[in-house]
Parts: sequence; structure tokens; C-alpha cells
Amino acid sequence: MKNKNHIPAYSLNMEDTTLHLGGSLLIGNANVFMEEVLMCLKKYNHEQIVIEIDHLEHIDSIGVTTLNYVKSKLGERKIKVQIEGGRKEIKLKLQTFSLNESIQIQKNKKVPFGENVGYQMYRFLHDDLKEFIILMTNVMYWSITDLVKPKMQRQGEFYNQAVLIGVNALWIVLAMSFIIGLVLAIQSATQLRNLGANIYIVDLIVIAMMSEMGPLLPAILVAGRSGSAIAAEIATMKVTSEIDALKTMGINPVRFVVIPKIYGTIVTLPFLTILADILGIFGGMIVAYFYLDISFQVFINRMTESLYNRDILIGLVKSLVFACIIVLTGSFFGLRVKQGAEGVGKVTTQAVVVSISLVFIADSAMGLLFY
Repeated sequence: MKNKNHIPAYSLNMEDTTLHLGGSLLIGNANVFMEEVLMCLKKYNHEQIVIEIDHLEHIDSIGVTTLNYVKSKLGERKIKVQIEGGRKEIKLKLQTFSLNESIQIQKNKKVPFGENVGYQMYRFLHDDLKEFIILMTNVMYWSITDLVKPKMQRQGEFYNQAVLIGVNALWIVLAMSFIIGLVLAIQSATQLRNLGANIYIVDLIVIAMMSEMGPLLPAILVAGRSGSAIAAEIATMKVTSEIDALKTMGINPVRFVVIPKIYGTIVTLPFLTILADILGIFGGMIVAYFYLDISFQVFINRMTESLYNRDILIGLVKSLVFACIIVLTGSFFGLRVKQGAEGVGKVTTQAVVVSISLVFIADSAMGLLFY
């Protein structure tokens, strides 16, 4: 059969089950050829068919894809297809543009639970933990180096990061700390009133805010707000090859990108913790005044008796540890991105979840350690 559009001539012999192709199978006629061949073979009921291409003169990548598509459609009908003949150039193109038939994708392969746990543990120890230790070592080294040689730092970047990470988060931290102080005091006021221990609400609010909620709440807010931004920024830099460009210019990406964020977070998070303590205690003071008839003067006098320097120091130490966790986690996941724009979203989500989880774990560990 021949066509004015240079569709390859073909014939189907029902006795020897052979499809003879000739002419040219190119992008301009591949679609029409595919439709006509599938129409001719619609009622074909043999178990196999041979596609003979000795007389095929020209074929391109679209032509090869068309042959593979015809082959796959016949395979769905349990018809075995075999391509035979063809000049050397035609065979080379078929080999170049055809999929490797030996590669078979196994879908929904069930892996035993023990094997999966073992593999995940091996990958965590061999890949994740190793890369995290290397990152942490680099951060420690360059942090100390930049303190000794401040002229080598990026001029003004510390102030930019301090504003972005700490100052811009000030109002949300203050508002949430005040609300947490109010809620904590309200929940405690009823029980303390029933026991006739109204004055102990001061001890409860002060100790809870100074050593626990004060450092924990700003860390969670900064992890969700700035930790995600750190991971997204670094991941985007890696996707757009900016990290590779820094390495090409002889600039260490950790020193250039991560260290200013470490400095900015370490400096600002303790200040946010102190302000969160003040606003949380003030919220508890408001509740104590209106619900338990404890005047501001009595509250302040009791606070000076129940507050120790140790509680203040513990809160500040926790804030420093949380700051390092947030920046290291965001940087770690940002540097691990591998799947382009989609990967940026994934590592950002992972960074936020893991950083908040590590903050809680670290808070529990330090609580056991200090108390």
C-alpha cells in the first residue's frame, strides 16, 4: 500500500504472519501509519507476527517510537512481535532509540518488614548521619575561623540574617508568648483556687516560662518560619547550580551561606527567649490579678523569691542549642535536594518537621540533664 504522504508501503500476509515495511517512517507520517497498521491488525488472531524492514529506507526517532508503540499494543493482546531484517543504519537507529527490553520495572514490590528496617537503618547511618556530621564539623570549623578572622566574613550578611531570622519574628513571638502565659495561668487558676494556693501561680508561671516555655516557644516559631526559609533558600541555590558555582570560584558554600545564618540565629534567639519570658510572665500576671486577686506588687515580690539565676541560665542555654539545631537541620536538608523544584518543597517540609522534632528531643534531654 502506498500513500501520497510518503507513508511506508506495507503488506500483511495472513499465511506467513509477516508485515513488510518499506519507504520512509518519519515524524510527518508516523501518526497516520500507526493508525492504519493498528486498524489492519485489529482482527489479527495469530500468536505472533514478524515485522520485516528490509525495504525500509529511512526512519527517525519518532518512527522508532511508533514501531515500539505498535509492538506494545500488540503485546497487550498477547501477540509476540519480532522485528527482522533492515540495513545497518536502520538497525543502529532502532537500537539507539528503543528502550532496553531487559529493564523491567517491578511495581509494588513487597519488601519484608525486617529487610526494610535494616535498609533504612543502614542508609541513615551510612548516608544521613555521615553527611550531618560532616556538615556539623564544617560549621564548627568555619564558625571559629570567622570569629578569629572577622575580615573574611561577608560584610553586612550577619545583620541581614539577624533581621530576617530574629527581628522579623519578634511580633509573632511576643504575641504567642503572651497568649501562652494567659492560657497557662487560666488553666492553673481554677485548681489552685480550689486548693487555696493562689500565690503558687506565680511560681508555676515563672518557672514554666523561664526554663521551659520561654525557650521552647520561640524555637518552634523560628523553626517553622525561618527554618523552612533556610532549607528552601539553600535547596534553590543547589537546584540552580549556585552552590556548584561557589565551589568553582573556590568559595566554601558552608562558610558563604550557612555561617551567617548560624551567627544571626545564635545572637537573636536568646533575645527572643528573654522577651518571650517577659511577655509570658506578664500574661500570667494579668490572669493572677483578675482571677485570683493577686496584685502586681505581690506577684513581683513572689517572683523575686521563686526565680533563680539557674532557671534563667537554663533557658538561655536551651535557646542556643535550639538555634544550632534549627540552622543545621535546615542547611542539611537544603543541601540534600535532588529532584529540582519538586525536591525543594519536599526538603523544606522535611526540614521543618525534623527541626521541630529535634527541638523537642533536645528539650527533653536537657530537662533530664539539668533537673
